[in-house]
Amino acid sequence: MRIGELAARAGTTTRTLRYYESRGLLPARRGGNGYRTYDEGDLKLLRQIRTLQDFGFDLEETRPFVECLRAGHPEGDSCPASLAVYRRKLAELDSLIGELQAVRAEIGVRLASVEEPSPLCELGGREL
Repeated sequence: MRIGELAARAGTTTRTLRYYESRGLLPARRGGNGYRTYDEGDLKLLRQIRTLQDFGFDLEETRPFVECLRAGHPEGDSCPASLAVYRRKLAELDSLIGELQAVRAEIGVRLASVEEPSPLCELGGREL
C-alpha cells in the first residue's frame, strides 16, 4: 500500500509517517516508481506506536516495541527491552501518582481550613 492508504488505515497523517520514517521507526521501502510502499506489518507497527503514545509513552520509548515486532515476535511487548520500558513507565507513573496525592492532601487541608466559618467572612470582611 502507499503512504496515503497507510495513513488513513492507521488514523494518522502522511506527515507523521514520514517523521516516523526519519526517526527509523517505520521502514523506508520504495517501489520501482519511487513511491513509498508499506504492508500489513507496517500497519501493525503504527498501531503499536499509536497505542503506546495514547498511554503517554514518548516516541523514543516505543522503539523497543517496534524492534520486537520487526524481529518477528507476534506482540511488541514480548521482548525484554519492551518489558524494561513498561517497568520504567510504571515507576514513573507511581512517582507522579505519589506527587499528585501529596498535592491533593495539601489542597484538602487548605480547603478545610477556609471552609470553617469566620467572623470576617460573615460580615463582608469587617471585624466586629
